[in-house]
Amino acid sequence: MTPGVETLRALLASPSSGTATDTVLRLLAGEKLEPADAELAALLDATRALIPVIEQAMWGATPDIDSPLLETYQAAFRLMEQMIAQQGDDPRYRFVVVIPVADRPLHLSNCLESLLILCRTYAYGGLADGRYRKLAVIIADDSQAAEHIATNRSIAERYNEAGIDVDYFGLEEQLAVLAALNDAERQALSGIVGTDGRSDFSHKGASLMRNITYLKLNRMADADARALFYFIDSDQEFQVRIPGPAGDREIFATNFFYYLDQVFTRSGATMLTGKVVGDPPVSPAVMAGNFLDDVIAFLRLIASASPADTCQFHDDHGMRGDDASYHDMAGLFGFAASSAAYRYRCTLTGPHNNGDCFADFSARLQRFFYGEHPTRSTYYRHENTLAGVRQARTVYTGNYIFKPEALRYFIPFASLRLRMAGPVLGRIVRAEIPDAFVSANLPMLHRRTVRDSGQTEFRAGVAAVAEEIDLSGEFERQFYGDVMLFTIEKLADLGFPAQLPLRAQIVETLQATYRHLCDLYNQRRQLIAEKLDELTAILHAPDNWWNREPDHAAARVGFDAFVANIARNFGEQSYTAMQAPELRAQRLDEIASAILRYPQDCTVWLETLARLAR
Repeated sequence: MTPGVETLRALLASPSSGTATDTVLRLLAGEKLEPADAELAALLDATRALIPVIEQAMWGATPDIDSPLLETYQAAFRLMEQMIAQQGDDPRYRFVVVIPVADRPLHLSNCLESLLILCRTYAYGGLADGRYRKLAVIIADDSQAAEHIATNRSIAERYNEAGIDVDYFGLEEQLAVLAALNDAERQALSGIVGTDGRSDFSHKGASLMRNITYLKLNRMADADARALFYFIDSDQEFQVRIPGPAGDREIFATNFFYYLDQVFTRSGATMLTGKVVGDPPVSPAVMAGNFLDDVIAFLRLIASASPADTCQFHDDHGMRGDDASYHDMAGLFGFAASSAAYRYRCTLTGPHNNGDCFADFSARLQRFFYGEHPTRSTYYRHENTLAGVRQARTVYTGNYIFKPEALRYFIPFASLRLRMAGPVLGRIVRAEIPDAFVSANLPMLHRRTVRDSGQTEFRAGVAAVAEEIDLSGEFERQFYGDVMLFTIEKLADLGFPAQLPLRAQIVETLQATYRHLCDLYNQRRQLIAEKLDELTAILHAPDNWWNREPDHAAARVGFDAFVANIARNFGEQSYTAMQAPELRAQRLDEIASAILRYPQDCTVWLETLARLAR
């Protein structure tokens, strides 16, 4: 008998021979039994009852999972799927996974590989003629580079051959969908789906790309009433990350499709949002302050040790990874601000010393500007998925699922191409269907850089030339995205979108929000400047061993490049440019006009969906 099944038998106090539970345990142990059809219902119920028992054992006192028990957990789901297939009646939801991607073929390939492993591990919906029956994928490609477009097409073909129905939705296919709009619709919906007819229709941005894909999904909605549309980001994977004594572990410990089906079946949910673990879902534009705290703490600690000593950065030090601990202004979103520095956890394996760790951290610093946070990774925390379903207020656009009727909720203000589109959508959905908009503990693993190599792919608003990285585009999109979000939040308290305020009230609210955020961002800039001065002083102190020994010169260069990029992107000049009068007037006018136009956008959108569905 396998160790996992032995553990289960002990937990269940050795169920009596001949019972349904005993038979299931024997099947999980590998015995060749052939249950009669009349037994299936009881065996299926027993298998379903075992799953939460295994979960409770897996996620007991520590987050480290016993591997045999995890294997038994996965085997129980596969056994359940075999029984459902034998019964021949499976009314569960079918999932259409949509992956918007722009010039990230490596991320896309890793994402789809994780999906294939998930399918093989848990077998949701089972197989028919070698294909997963309750799963389809749409690759919504917004790439610009011809070689990436060709690679993405070949990736779609590869996973089609592996048994997943993958539909490549490229630029030509997107223009064909938009061609179905009449002239009046095309004009009226320009703020939702952009304008077509350009020679280059790429890099529209994720919000426009999602809305255009909604038009494609609208054609599918009537054909499959039991479909759920599942939007994810290409830099995510269907697994979770947990800390362990030997380093972080990434595991397929969540049966996403099974639990999503359960939530939508048992509740009145119309839209559900998950979260992410791993790298933060926010921009580096709002993480510099707390990361500087962590880098300073690292340098102070390692300076007091010998570079030849065994690396001291491997124990977990009470690892936290709290919600929004990576965000400099977490208080804006209702989270407690982090006041203490987080300790870096070395990623090197095998024998190495503090000098090696210093060099490795130096090499990782530049990843911060692409959204990775080397000191504040978020880890999975288990809770009963169904018991943990609660009302939501924010849509994580890299992990949200909805019924076809929620196609009415397009990504608002998409043509502005600002960040925070998901939270804005969430505030609107919460105002209209608060009880049907929920969140659940079903996070995906988020990787800002490519697994193993640490390579970065395309990031909107981030430009790099050699070691110089420019976040100005990202910074502007973040700041005015925050202005948009918190303006919408205030207007929602006044009844928006059901009640549309006058333009004067919208403008007044926008300007007040702008001034408040300017104050917060400028206070943060001053703190960053002070922390950067402190970091620079420690880094260049002649008594510190990395300045005395030539072996560490290359690592010092990495730290110097990091300091220069922080100064370039978070200095006074960057804030002055972002808040320039001309840009401020343009952005606030665009946001005000988009808010005023929103009710009309909704009307035309619904009419268009209805016409195209006929």
